[in-house]
Amino acid sequence: MITLHQLRGAAAVARALPRRAGLVSKNALGSSFIAARNLHASNTCLQKTSTAEVSSILEKCILGADTFVDLEETGRVLSIGDGIARVHGLRNVQAEEMVEFSSGLNLEPDTVGVVVFGNDKLIKEGDIVKRTGAIVDVPVGEELLGCVVDTLGNAIYGKGPIGSKTLRRVGLKAPRIIP
Repeated sequence: MITLHQLRGAAAVARALPRRAGLVSKNALGSSFIAARNLHASNTCLQKTSTAEVSSILEKCILGADTFVDLEETGRVLSIGDGIARVHGLRNVQAEEMVEFSSGLNLEPDTVGVVVFGNDKLIKEGDIVKRTGAIVDVPVGEELLGCVVDTLGNAIYGKGPIGSKTLRRVGLKAPRIIP
């Protein structure tokens, strides 16, 4: 027969285990708490439940919890004007990193100045902005000779995409023309 004291101890161990192991998400903590609470609520069933069964149930709840956590760093547009969006919340953004809006960087402690390479008419205050982790690359090479392109190297002359396979970072120094 399992006692209420043993059940509380098993629940405490189950809640502490994922934090110590570092392998299970916060969802597992919630699952073990729910399992312990459900076992505690059905006290009549506990009279026939052994300690091994309780720990087996708790283990199934912990191991069955979703361990994948997809975190995105996001911020909000404070203001937009003249092709510059002032964004709050992207603390770890890198210089020249591309960001995505929901519809040159200037780094300060809490806000980021984002150069908008596309149409800024769709961006408004309060829009969510998220990091991509990718630094801006543009196509380079002889395929671009005679092409009309936008600031990201996309063709805007109506003849389809440019066939350049070579990409270079925007912030790199341009090659010398005259040796």
